[in-house]
Amino acid sequence: MPRGDQPIEHLLRRGGFGASVGDLAAYNGLSPNAIISRLIDYQQSPDGVDALIGQDSYVGVATRGGQFSPNTNIEDARQRWLFRMVHSQRPLQEKMALFWHQHFATAYSKIAGAVGGVQATKMMALVAGELPGPQGQLELFRSRALGKFRDLLIEVARDPAMLVWLDGRTNTRQRPQENFGREIMELFTFGIGNYTEQDVYAAARVFTGWNLRINPGGDNQEPTSYYGFFYNQNQHDTAAKTFTFPIYPNGQQTIPTRSAADGMQDGLDLMAALARHPDTARRLAGKMWNFFISEREAAPAAYLDGAVEVYQRNDTEIRSLVDYVFHSTWFLDARSVYARYSWPVEFVARAVKETGWQGFSIDNARTPLANMGQTLFEPPDVNGWELGAGWISTGSMLARMNFAATLTANQRFNLARLIPTTAQANPDQVLNAMLERLSPMFYADGPRSALLGYLSSGSPWTGSDAQLTTKAPSLARLILGSAEYQFV
Repeated sequence: MPRGDQPIEHLLRRGGFGASVGDLAAYNGLSPNAIISRLIDYQQSPDGVDALIGQDSYVGVATRGGQFSPNTNIEDARQRWLFRMVHSQRPLQEKMALFWHQHFATAYSKIAGAVGGVQATKMMALVAGELPGPQGQLELFRSRALGKFRDLLIEVARDPAMLVWLDGRTNTRQRPQENFGREIMELFTFGIGNYTEQDVYAAARVFTGWNLRINPGGDNQEPTSYYGFFYNQNQHDTAAKTFTFPIYPNGQQTIPTRSAADGMQDGLDLMAALARHPDTARRLAGKMWNFFISEREAAPAAYLDGAVEVYQRNDTEIRSLVDYVFHSTWFLDARSVYARYSWPVEFVARAVKETGWQGFSIDNARTPLANMGQTLFEPPDVNGWELGAGWISTGSMLARMNFAATLTANQRFNLARLIPTTAQANPDQVLNAMLERLSPMFYADGPRSALLGYLSSGSPWTGSDAQLTTKAPSLARLILGSAEYQFV
C-alpha cells in the first residue's frame, strides 16, 4: 500500500497539514481512534510552536531589518501562521482556524485602508498579551476552534476586524448598517432561504451601538494603541424587533423593547437563536463534509441528520461535531481518501513537511501562494475563496509546480541522501524510496512509467552520487507538481 493511502496519513492530511517523517514516528503504532483522540484533544499537547521560530531545526522565516514582528506586520503574521502549519503539535487547531477563516472570511486590505497597517495586523493576528489590545481574529479562531458555535458567533460579532470588515463600527440607531445583519444569517449561520429583507433590517437594528473605538489615544501607528469593541448605548435602537423565524424556544419571534443599557441582550438573543437553528447545524455539517470528508460526493442525508442531532444535543459544541465527522463511517471510507482538492496553504505546508526544510525560509512561499490563489488574511470577499476545482487553473498549477521546483532545489542534497544505498542502482527502487518520502495518490501505470522514464533519460541510470544529486530533487519536483499530489 502506498504511503499516502495509510489511515494515519489520511487522518493527518485532513486533521492537519500532512506528516513529516517525525510526525509519522510520533503517531506510529496508534490506532485510528487513538489518532483522532490526539488530534481533537489537542489541549493536552504543548502550544509552544511560536517559541520555535528562528531555531535551526525548523523552517526559517525572513526578517526585515533584523526584526520579525507578526503582531504588527501582516507579512510576518502570514509567515508565523505558515510556520505553525508546518510545526504545530496541535495540527487540528490550525486546521480549524483555517476553516473558520474561510467561514468568517475577513480581508486585511480593507481593514488596513481604514485603520492603517499596524492596527489592521493587530486586529487580524495579535497574540493576546504580547501587545496591548484584544487578541486578533486568528487567535480568536484558534482559542475557540472547537468550542460552542454560539460563543464563537458572539465573539465574532464583537471582533474589531469584523466590525471594520462588515461596517459594524458605523451602525447607529439613526442609520442602521445592514452588512453584518445580512451576513450573519446568509453566510455565518442558516443561509439563504431562511430569512427575508425584513429580517435583515431587524438584525441591523439589533446590532446598533455595537461599535468600535481606539484606546488609549488616536495614534494608529503606535503599537501600544488598539481598537476595541465598544457598546455605545446611546446609539442602540431600543424598540422591539420582529423576525420571521423564532428567536426564543417558546416560538416567540419578537425581541422585546429594552432599555439602552440592556440593549446588548438583543444581539445575544438573536445569535443564540441563529446558532441553535437546525439549518445552521446542517450548513456547518455540510461544510465540514466538504472540508474533512469529500468534495466528490454530496453529503448523504444520514450523515447530515446525525450531525444535526449531535450539534443540538451538545449545545452547539464544535468539538462534538468534529468528533462525529471523524468517527463517521464515511470519513475512513476508501472513497474519501484523496477526495478533496488541496488548498494552496495545505499544498505548501504538506510539501515542506514531506520534502524537508533545512535552510529553507517559509517566506519563499508567500508570493507563490498568491499566484496559487490564496493569500492568508486576504480572502477575495465575504464568501471566502472558491473551493474545490476552483483552486485549479493553468496559472495556479504553474505556480504550484514552480514552488515545487524552488523547494526541491533548495533540498537537493537532503533528497539525494534519503535514497538508501541498496536502492540506488535500481530506478524502480529509487522511485519507491521517493514515494515513501512523499504522499501522492496512487499512480496509474502510465504516469508511473513516465517518472521512471525521467530517471533514465539523458544517460543510462548508474546511481552515482552525481546522478542522484541531479535526479532525486527533480523527481521530487515532478511528484509534487503532478496531478496526483494536488488532492488531500
